[in-house]
Amino acid sequence: MSRSSTPKKGWLAHYGELVAVWTRWSGNRQDAEDAAQDAVVRVLENDPSTLVNARAYLHRSVHNRLVDGYRRSGVLDVVPLHELDEAEHPLLTDPDAQARTAELLASLKVALAQLPLKCRQVFLLHRLEGYTQEEIAAKLGISVSMVEKYMIRASRHLRKELQNHAPH
Repeated sequence: MSRSSTPKKGWLAHYGELVAVWTRWSGNRQDAEDAAQDAVVRVLENDPSTLVNARAYLHRSVHNRLVDGYRRSGVLDVVPLHELDEAEHPLLTDPDAQARTAELLASLKVALAQLPLKCRQVFLLHRLEGYTQEEIAAKLGISVSMVEKYMIRASRHLRKELQNHAPH
Protein backbone atom coordinates (compact mmCIF):
# COMPACT_ATOMS: atom_id res chain seq x y z
CA MET A 1 0.00 0.00 0.00
CA SER A 2 1.41 3.40 -0.90
CA ARG A 3 1.28 6.56 1.15
CA SER A 4 -1.21 9.25 0.39
CA SER A 5 0.13 11.88 -1.96
CA THR A 6 -1.83 14.66 -0.27
CA PRO A 7 0.65 17.44 0.51
CA LYS A 8 0.92 18.51 4.14
CA LYS A 9 -0.05 22.07 4.90
CA GLY A 10 0.95 24.70 7.45
CA TRP A 11 3.34 23.83 10.24
CA LEU A 12 2.93 20.10 9.60
CA ALA A 13 4.74 20.52 6.27
CA HIS A 14 7.85 21.61 8.20
CA TYR A 15 7.71 19.40 11.30
CA GLY A 16 9.62 16.40 9.89
CA GLU A 17 12.32 18.65 8.47
CA LEU A 18 12.62 20.56 11.76
CA VAL A 19 13.09 17.40 13.78
CA ALA A 20 15.59 15.89 11.31
CA VAL A 21 17.72 19.02 10.92
CA TRP A 22 17.84 19.88 14.61
CA THR A 23 18.42 16.26 15.68
CA ARG A 24 21.59 16.30 13.59
CA TRP A 25 22.58 19.68 15.05
CA SER A 26 21.88 18.85 18.69
CA GLY A 27 22.69 15.15 18.65
CA ASN A 28 19.51 14.46 20.62
CA ARG A 29 16.21 13.63 18.91
CA GLN A 30 14.14 14.19 22.06
CA ASP A 31 15.51 17.71 22.52
CA ALA A 32 14.82 18.47 18.85
CA GLU A 33 11.25 17.13 19.09
CA ASP A 34 10.59 19.14 22.27
CA ALA A 35 11.95 22.32 20.73
CA ALA A 36 9.95 21.78 17.52
CA GLN A 37 6.78 21.16 19.49
CA ASP A 38 7.33 24.34 21.53
CA ALA A 39 7.85 26.36 18.34
CA VAL A 40 4.70 24.96 16.74
CA VAL A 41 2.67 25.64 19.90
CA ARG A 42 3.87 29.27 19.86
CA VAL A 43 2.75 29.59 16.24
CA LEU A 44 -0.65 28.06 16.94
CA GLU A 45 -1.24 30.18 20.05
CA ASN A 46 -0.74 33.32 17.99
CA ASP A 47 -2.11 34.07 14.54
CA PRO A 48 -0.20 31.83 12.06
CA SER A 49 -1.42 33.92 9.13
CA THR A 50 0.80 36.83 10.27
CA LEU A 51 3.97 34.86 9.56
CA VAL A 52 5.71 35.87 6.36
CA ASN A 53 7.92 32.76 6.29
CA ALA A 54 6.66 30.03 8.64
CA ARG A 55 9.56 27.70 7.83
CA ALA A 56 12.21 30.29 8.73
CA TYR A 57 10.33 31.27 11.90
CA LEU A 58 10.05 27.66 13.04
CA HIS A 59 13.74 26.93 12.36
CA ARG A 60 14.85 30.06 14.25
CA SER A 61 12.53 29.23 17.17
CA VAL A 62 13.84 25.67 17.44
CA HIS A 63 17.44 26.91 17.24
CA ASN A 64 16.86 29.47 20.00
CA ARG A 65 15.13 26.91 22.24
CA LEU A 66 18.00 24.42 21.85
CA VAL A 67 20.68 27.06 22.54
CA ASP A 68 18.76 28.21 25.63
CA GLY A 69 18.62 24.62 26.85
CA TYR A 70 22.37 24.16 26.41
CA ARG A 71 23.04 27.42 28.23
CA ARG A 72 20.83 26.42 31.15
CA SER A 73 22.39 22.97 31.42
CA GLY A 74 25.85 24.55 31.46
CA VAL A 75 24.88 26.90 34.26
CA LEU A 76 22.91 24.57 36.50
CA ASP A 77 25.06 21.48 36.91
CA VAL A 78 28.52 22.89 37.63
CA VAL A 79 29.48 22.54 41.28
CA PRO A 80 33.13 21.73 42.05
CA LEU A 81 33.58 18.86 44.49
CA HIS A 82 35.81 20.93 46.77
CA GLU A 83 32.90 23.31 47.35
CA LEU A 84 30.60 20.55 48.63
CA ASP A 85 30.27 19.72 52.31
CA GLU A 86 31.78 16.39 53.33
CA ALA A 87 28.29 14.89 53.74
CA GLU A 88 27.39 15.85 50.13
CA HIS A 89 30.33 14.05 48.50
CA PRO A 90 29.35 11.04 46.42
CA LEU A 91 30.06 7.77 48.16
CA LEU A 92 31.85 4.91 46.45
CA THR A 93 30.50 1.91 48.30
CA ASP A 94 30.60 -1.02 45.90
CA PRO A 95 33.85 -2.90 45.27
CA ASP A 96 33.99 -2.05 41.55
CA ALA A 97 33.45 1.70 41.98
CA GLN A 98 37.14 2.59 42.03
CA ALA A 99 37.84 0.56 38.88
CA ARG A 100 34.85 2.14 37.07
CA THR A 101 36.01 5.61 38.12
CA ALA A 102 39.52 4.95 36.79
CA GLU A 103 38.06 3.62 33.52
CA LEU A 104 35.80 6.66 33.17
CA LEU A 105 38.71 9.01 33.80
CA ALA A 106 40.83 7.26 31.17
CA SER A 107 37.96 7.45 28.65
CA LEU A 108 37.43 11.12 29.47
CA LYS A 109 41.10 11.89 28.82
CA VAL A 110 40.94 10.10 25.45
CA ALA A 111 37.70 11.87 24.48
CA LEU A 112 39.12 15.28 25.44
CA ALA A 113 42.29 14.60 23.46
CA GLN A 114 40.14 13.93 20.36
CA LEU A 115 38.75 17.48 20.45
CA PRO A 116 40.41 20.29 18.50
CA LEU A 117 42.70 22.41 20.71
CA LYS A 118 40.48 25.53 20.95
CA CYS A 119 37.40 23.41 21.63
CA ARG A 120 39.21 21.53 24.40
CA GLN A 121 40.55 24.78 25.88
CA VAL A 122 37.08 26.33 25.97
CA PHE A 123 35.59 23.26 27.62
CA LEU A 124 38.30 22.99 30.27
CA LEU A 125 38.32 26.72 31.04
CA HIS A 126 34.56 26.71 31.51
CA ARG A 127 34.04 23.38 33.30
CA LEU A 128 37.21 23.07 35.33
CA GLU A 129 38.35 26.63 35.84
CA GLY A 130 34.88 28.18 36.10
CA TYR A 131 35.44 30.99 33.60
CA THR A 132 32.36 32.61 32.06
CA GLN A 133 31.86 32.49 28.32
CA GLU A 134 32.71 36.18 28.05
CA GLU A 135 35.96 35.68 30.01
CA ILE A 136 36.92 32.73 27.81
CA ALA A 137 36.22 34.73 24.65
CA ALA A 138 38.46 37.57 25.86
CA LYS A 139 41.20 35.19 27.05
CA LEU A 140 41.32 33.22 23.77
CA GLY A 141 40.58 36.13 21.44
CA ILE A 142 37.42 34.61 19.96
CA SER A 143 33.75 35.63 19.95
CA VAL A 144 31.26 34.59 22.62
CA SER A 145 29.29 32.89 19.86
CA MET A 146 32.32 30.77 19.02
CA VAL A 147 32.73 29.87 22.70
CA GLU A 148 29.10 28.68 22.72
CA LYS A 149 29.68 26.61 19.58
CA TYR A 150 32.81 25.03 21.06
CA MET A 151 30.95 24.19 24.28
CA ILE A 152 28.10 22.56 22.37
CA ARG A 153 30.54 20.63 20.20
CA ALA A 154 32.55 19.43 23.20
CA SER A 155 29.44 18.47 25.17
CA ARG A 156 28.00 16.55 22.23
CA HIS A 157 31.32 14.76 21.62
CA LEU A 158 31.81 13.83 25.28
CA ARG A 159 28.20 12.63 25.62
CA LYS A 160 28.71 10.36 22.61
CA GLU A 161 32.12 9.07 23.68
CA LEU A 162 31.19 8.47 27.32
CA GLN A 163 27.69 7.05 26.84
CA ASN A 164 28.91 3.54 27.72
CA HIS A 165 29.80 4.79 31.21
CA ALA A 166 26.30 6.04 32.03
CA PRO A 167 24.49 4.12 34.78
CA HIS A 168 21.99 1.66 33.38
